[in-house]
Amino acid sequence: MTIASEHRPLWVAVVGAGPAGFYAIEALLKGDAHVRVDIIERLPNPFGLVRSGVAPDHQSIKGVTRIYDKLMADPRVRFFGNVTVGSDITHDELLAHYDQIIYAVGAQSDRKMGIPGEELVGSAPATSFVGWYNGHPDYRDAQFNLNHERVVVIGNGNVAMDVTRILMAPVAALATTDMADHAIDALRQSQVTQVVMLGRRGPVQAAFTTPELKEFGELHGVDVYLDAEDFALDAASEAQLANDKVATRNMDVMRQYLARETEGLDRSIHMRFLWSPVQILGENGHVTGVVVERNRLVDDGNGSVRAEGTGDRQTIACGMVLRSVGYRSMALAGVPFDERRGLFPNVDGRMTDGPGGSILPRTYVVGWAKRGPSGIIGTNKPDSVATVNSMKADWDGLSALAAVQRDGEAVAALIAGRTAQVVDYAGWQAIDAHEIATGAPQERPRVKLTRVADMLDVAQRC
Repeated sequence: MTIASEHRPLWVAVVGAGPAGFYAIEALLKGDAHVRVDIIERLPNPFGLVRSGVAPDHQSIKGVTRIYDKLMADPRVRFFGNVTVGSDITHDELLAHYDQIIYAVGAQSDRKMGIPGEELVGSAPATSFVGWYNGHPDYRDAQFNLNHERVVVIGNGNVAMDVTRILMAPVAALATTDMADHAIDALRQSQVTQVVMLGRRGPVQAAFTTPELKEFGELHGVDVYLDAEDFALDAASEAQLANDKVATRNMDVMRQYLARETEGLDRSIHMRFLWSPVQILGENGHVTGVVVERNRLVDDGNGSVRAEGTGDRQTIACGMVLRSVGYRSMALAGVPFDERRGLFPNVDGRMTDGPGGSILPRTYVVGWAKRGPSGIIGTNKPDSVATVNSMKADWDGLSALAAVQRDGEAVAALIAGRTAQVVDYAGWQAIDAHEIATGAPQERPRVKLTRVADMLDVAQRC
């Protein structure tokens, strides 16, 4: 019998309800194929990093969830929220009930710097700070001490830009967003007046994009400082600049900041390039500063440059360090994982039993879990389409599962027997409506529920 036909629909499990998962669902549902999809999500809410990673002052980006909501409302799609793969249901059990499985679990963990003092109180991954101010339940009770003047942010990608901007932005503006209430309250009391951003390479190699960079110059009451010596480019950087439009636009903006006369405002951002942290200092277990080393750029022989320490060191006094030096996926029980690269080993989205290993049956991966943490939300769309194309190419070779195994009620009953409360699409709609209704009197897009128990309570009432 032909799979993905009217008489034999294809049944797919998508593990993870973030952008990559939804773009895969969109690609699966397009065309004439008969496909049914079950989304299995660890949290009661969908949307992944669009909800918990996109900065609250970037509300327009979050509009993409309207597309995802339409997909969830499709009668061919079911949502199983508050269900953890690996404990509530295993990979082998998914294989027993679904023709194909897609892992869309993102890159939830951070990379460490591997320097002394990284474990001190006040040293934290930027991802936890982002999760905290965005109301992610995992970080709801995280503690960030803002009772000091200076924060050092290590890294210069867009996440580093976001946390820097949030620390310096006027709280009155943030209070009109969907930022978590506990974060708004804490930022109102913040004594932080300066953020120092450190990049180990030069301004040409910075990973941020131009819109995020321009936003620094639009922050009310905030000076932006750069060091002129960082802009004396080496030959390799000049060559890279000539062929990189984003770097060229970034350099134009940064040179404008350099030329702009600072006003001696109470708050400031200092963007420093060619510096690497070598030690985090502390007293009584708490961060007090960062020792940094000046770098020079060295041609790596492959048309790029690497940072090399010069031995010139300085100490920057601070009360908190946020590292944003890369992200990695987290292993799942029963699923192969590449520990070195921090992702799920695969070939064209087909998962393998290890790096360079054999293709696993009927198991696929999309997004950051597939390729590593690169690109923006929209980058996930062609990535997911490519994986779905691999899935479609495998349809003819699929062996038929017993009808009783593909019975939607059977897998639903299995899941229901493993977790106290499953949140379906109606339950998510109730959570969504509650948050929007709570935010309306405050003229905010929503007030997020930040504890799983509170979400489950609202979902249960629907």
